[in-house]
Amino acid sequence: MSGGTTEEEALVLVVDDDQRLRSLLARYLAEHGFRVIAAENAAEARARLAVIEPEVMVLDISMPGEDGLSLTQSLRAARAQVPILLLTARGAPEDRIAGFEAGADDYLPKPFEPRELLLRLRALMRRTTPATAEPPTNVRLGTLTFDAARGELAGPAGIVRLTGGETALLTELARHIGEALSREAIAAALGMDDASERAIDVQVTRLRRKIEPDPREPRFLFTVRGRGYVLKPGN
Repeated sequence: MSGGTTEEEALVLVVDDDQRLRSLLARYLAEHGFRVIAAENAAEARARLAVIEPEVMVLDISMPGEDGLSLTQSLRAARAQVPILLLTARGAPEDRIAGFEAGADDYLPKPFEPRELLLRLRALMRRTTPATAEPPTNVRLGTLTFDAARGELAGPAGIVRLTGGETALLTELARHIGEALSREAIAAALGMDDASERAIDVQVTRLRRKIEPDPREPRFLFTVRGRGYVLKPGN
């Protein structure tokens, strides 16, 4: 996402098989300045994504054919970085965790207030847009280098693709190198609500898979028992 994009300009792809809800969301988001493109299922969403690059996606989990979790996993496997907010009628903690493990950046149970969706989309955009304050740059993580100002992780093979949530998490840790950050502090900094704090563990696990030579034996992103997580750069 471009650092200059705002919600008044942002293109959002809404994917939901419920025609009434899809139309209501499209109209509501358009009234609040978003450019909206809608799709009724995963196949139509893929067709849209072949020709557009949305700044954010709103994706229903329960759809005929390919469901939202499968589409999210597929997009992440293809290294798509677009922030994804999942919608679902299931709101149990294990369902939220499944969504984050699939690669989603946020999760909203149905029924919901359109205003809450709007606020969450804006929070997602803040988390995935580079901050105005200058973060540290060229954080060395073994053979990888993370440029927090640009939100890019690079290595010998080129750019390592990060999701919006992973970029936001690594950027926040890079702002506090050597300092243990609690899950609550990370969630607050990333604009996530209290119910999402457990999802930080999932994001950390996913991030370790990309920055650690052996995620089971971390060299850079450590768990500090009772305190949270700390990033310690090194060779």
